[in-house]
Amino acid sequence: MQHGPAVRRRKLGEELRALRDRTGLTSGEVARIVGWHQSKVSRIETGRSGVKTQDIRLLLDAYGDVVGPQQRALLEALGASAAGPGAGGEEARGRQWWHDYRGLLPQEYRDFISLEAGARSARTVELSVVPGLLQTAEYARAVTRAALGGLPEPKVDALVDVRLARQAVLRADPPLELSAVLDEAVLRRQIGGPGVMREQLRHLAEVARLPQVHLQVLPFTVGGHLGLTGPFVIFSFPNIADLDVVVLDHLTSSLYLERKEDLEAYSAAFRTIQAHALPPRDSSDLISSLAEDV
Repeated sequence: MQHGPAVRRRKLGEELRALRDRTGLTSGEVARIVGWHQSKVSRIETGRSGVKTQDIRLLLDAYGDVVGPQQRALLEALGASAAGPGAGGEEARGRQWWHDYRGLLPQEYRDFISLEAGARSARTVELSVVPGLLQTAEYARAVTRAALGGLPEPKVDALVDVRLARQAVLRADPPLELSAVLDEAVLRRQIGGPGVMREQLRHLAEVARLPQVHLQVLPFTVGGHLGLTGPFVIFSFPNIADLDVVVLDHLTSSLYLERKEDLEAYSAAFRTIQAHALPPRDSSDLISSLAEDV
C-alpha cells in the first residue's frame, strides 16, 4: 500500500529493467553508454529515486528497437508523473496541463490526474457523488463548496476548471474507456438543489450514450453489497504489463494499491457489483426518469 509516486517509480523501474534484460545489456554497460554511474541505473530500476524525463529518453535510446513508440510515450509520461523531489519532477510535469494549477492542487490530486491521463481504462464504483469525469460545472461547483467549505470563490472556480479539464480524456484519441457503477443514492442526493441535479442527471443520460462510457446504476433493492466498503477506482494502462493501480480516497489522503492480490480482489469486487447493477439501458432509463421527477 503506497502513495502514487512510489508506486509509479517502482513500476517504471520494473519496466526499464525488463527492457534492459531484453537487450542483453548489463546495468554497468548501460551506465557506460549513457555516461552515468552504475548505481544510478540501479536506483532507477529499483524505484529508489525519481528520474527526469530526459534520463528516461537516454535509457530508451540505449535500448533501441526493443521499445515501441506507444510504449516509449507511456514510459515517458509515467516517468514525468513519478519523478520525485530533487529529480526534476516539477520540470518534467510542466508539460502537462495540470502543472498550471500546481499552486492550488495538492500533490496527491496531481498524481491522480496523471494516472487518469495516462490510463487506457478506468473502472469505478461511487456511493455518494457523480464521478468527476461525468460532472457538470454547476454540480462540480456544489460538490467543491460542500467538501471544502469556506474556500474563496476564485479557488472554487479554479477547482471546477480542473474538474472539467480532466474530462477531455473521454474524448481524446483514443479516449479513456470508463466503466462506472453508481449507487442509486448518487442519483437521488440533491447536491446543489433541484435545478443543478436535474441538469446533472440529464448530462449523465447523455454521456452514457458515448461508446467509451459504460454506466450502470446499483439500485436500492440490491440491499447490501461489496461496494459498501467504500468507493474505488481501478486504472489500467496500455502496453505495459502489471501496471494496474487501485485508488482509494480518504478524507485527507489517497492510497494506491498495486499488489497482484489487491488488484485481483478489487477487480473481482467490481465484476460482482456490476453483475448486481442494472444493465446500461435500464440504468439510462432510470436516470432519465429521475431527471424528470426532480
